[in-house]
Amino acid sequence: MKVCIAEKPSVAREIASVLGATTKRDGYFEGNGYAVTYTFGHLCSLCEPSDYKPHWKSWDLNNLPMLPDKFHVKVSDNEGIKKQFNIVKGLFDKAEVVINCGDAGQEGELIQRWVLNQANYKGEVKRLWISSLTTEAIKEGFNSLKSSTEYDNLYYAGFSRSIGDWLLGINATRLYTVKHGGHKQVLSVGRVQTPTLAMLVNRYKDIENFQPQPYWELQTLYRETLFSYEEGRFLKMEDGEVLAKKVKEHDFEIVSITKKKGTEYAPKLFDLTGLQVYCNTKFGFSADETLKIAQKLYEKKVVTYPRVDTTFLPNDVYPKVKGILSKLTDYKNLTSSLLNKKIKKSTRVFNDKKVTDHHAIIPTGMQTHLQYNEEQVYDIIVKRFIAVFYDDCKVSNTTVIGKAADVNFKTTGKEILSKGWRVVFDTSTSLSNQKDNNLPTFTKGEKGPHEPSFLEKQTKPPKQFTEASLLRAMETAGKQVDDDELRDLMKENGIGRPSTRANIIETLFKRKYIKRNKKQILPTVTGIQLIDTIQNELLKSAELTGTWEKQLKDIEKGKISANAFIKGMKRMVDALVYEVRSEKVQTRISAVNNKTSEKKNAKSISKKTALVGHSCPKCPSGMLLKGKSAYGCNRYGKGCDFTLPFSFGDKKISENQYLRLLDKGSTVNLRGFKVDGKSIEGLLRFDEAFKLKLEPKQAKIEAGDTCPKCKTGNILKGKTAFGCSNYKTGCDYRVSF
Repeated sequence: MKVCIAEKPSVAREIASVLGATTKRDGYFEGNGYAVTYTFGHLCSLCEPSDYKPHWKSWDLNNLPMLPDKFHVKVSDNEGIKKQFNIVKGLFDKAEVVINCGDAGQEGELIQRWVLNQANYKGEVKRLWISSLTTEAIKEGFNSLKSSTEYDNLYYAGFSRSIGDWLLGINATRLYTVKHGGHKQVLSVGRVQTPTLAMLVNRYKDIENFQPQPYWELQTLYRETLFSYEEGRFLKMEDGEVLAKKVKEHDFEIVSITKKKGTEYAPKLFDLTGLQVYCNTKFGFSADETLKIAQKLYEKKVVTYPRVDTTFLPNDVYPKVKGILSKLTDYKNLTSSLLNKKIKKSTRVFNDKKVTDHHAIIPTGMQTHLQYNEEQVYDIIVKRFIAVFYDDCKVSNTTVIGKAADVNFKTTGKEILSKGWRVVFDTSTSLSNQKDNNLPTFTKGEKGPHEPSFLEKQTKPPKQFTEASLLRAMETAGKQVDDDELRDLMKENGIGRPSTRANIIETLFKRKYIKRNKKQILPTVTGIQLIDTIQNELLKSAELTGTWEKQLKDIEKGKISANAFIKGMKRMVDALVYEVRSEKVQTRISAVNNKTSEKKNAKSISKKTALVGHSCPKCPSGMLLKGKSAYGCNRYGKGCDFTLPFSFGDKKISENQYLRLLDKGSTVNLRGFKVDGKSIEGLLRFDEAFKLKLEPKQAKIEAGDTCPKCKTGNILKGKTAFGCSNYKTGCDYRVSF
């Protein structure tokens, strides 16, 4: 029997249907000589510290650094996972060959290899490597199965990445939590998340500390066209004033008109980061939302594998292009003109050297019903694909130089001569000439009156990060790069992998190190304090993390050994622990309220028992004032809307209870709240927007009770919390002990 193992049940179902394994069994599909089973994410994981040494369970500085001689893997401690693992192992025991059908990438290789190793399978292993889940792609993949050994370096790179994250994440998190964490405050530190947070904090501080500098611009309006002084801005007012007075006394004369024809190329095909950036900018989707939508589109067979870092296609895709375009019947108004002639082939699109595991995200040609958000993402992927086969856009760039006295001014304009690929993104498909920044027809030597202006302006601070600009910064390890070609060269040294960047950003949100302000991403007080507390610059260095990513890619390519990378990580962790343990100043970052709490004398403590003067929990720089009906931030109206009303739910809230809310994260249970005319007992907390919310007092929960959320499941008692027995089918009710 041939045993195939996929990464999730839905993918296993698609593969099984193609192979004829149509009989559904518990944990696998069977038929036609095949058994197609699956994992659901990570069945196995790296061992916990206490699995190596029991005393490592304790969060104690004396136990650090924790540097296992050899790293071990174990089956995750979950009954559902253990059951599926045993099913998989039972199939492996009967297999003549195992076919690894995991996602064709580093993480997919790691997940399945760990299962194979833990099951102690010693037989032959083949690898299925496909970029889409269409029937045609699956059949092609099974006709060209590779030996698993060809992907050993991919596995070594994935294993090294996990070990690197374990070494730094577990040691540094315990180190900073024990040394600098306040009451019950875990300070999470990671190989990728900490440099990413540092970029956000540094940008925030650059803006907060920005001192605007004045400059002056000399411009003039001639024939309703704005011309600017050719040599740019003035840093001294008096320098510009001299010229401003001079030009007022003379007519404006056109000195030269230069027209230069140019070419604008179609936008590149999408890699995952490019797609996330576009969808965040245009649709407001988070990086995580875009990744989930792209994954659904992949599983619905309408696009190729999304977790990719290239914008190119290999040459062997070219013969398939016409077939894909002909199947996109919903876009026939755009594809018909392409199908009537030879398909264009450009090195800007097809380049074998720029493609490693997978090519850019493109449509498969299959079409199906999609939800609205899925349709938005699918549509732009399809249009990018269609556009690269259109002609280039031809433009004419015009530069006009004029003068008043001997002072030169310049203006520019662009005329679109032939839309080319722009037709794909234009609601009007007319190819008539289009003009951007349309200029009047000027004649060399013409003169006339003009309206000069000399204006004072100020330099502007850099912009706060959005999710789109943060993704781009992670891609280039913090360097500002706008050029697509240069960005491609820097990808090997980016922070994280395209498939993990969204998760890193989401992790920072969950840790409450960052928050959203409309489209902006801002660090919280805790995030800022954590970065300020970490004195070790290597931990915060985007460039160093980019170098690690390059080393992991070199392991994948067989250029360096996994052992060398792991030894380097161990040396760094060892030095870090020694350095932080030796620090004499102890900053304490307290739990919940994002507020630094340092040792103070009795007098200073008593002063902090008042709400007035207390730091604002929502914005880093504000403090609380007392108004007529509420306490509020002194930056109210200047970007912070935080308030604490004197009464909530028809109940007056004491100053002490609000102080407890700020310090502990909640008030105690209070009686007398009025909701819909009923008296309720409960406690107050902040929601994510720092608005008050009432949490009614919960009845005592016991195992066996009916789930209060789904009403059909029963309450189970776990190790740290009560939960619903229907958790596998979607009920997320959970109450921590």
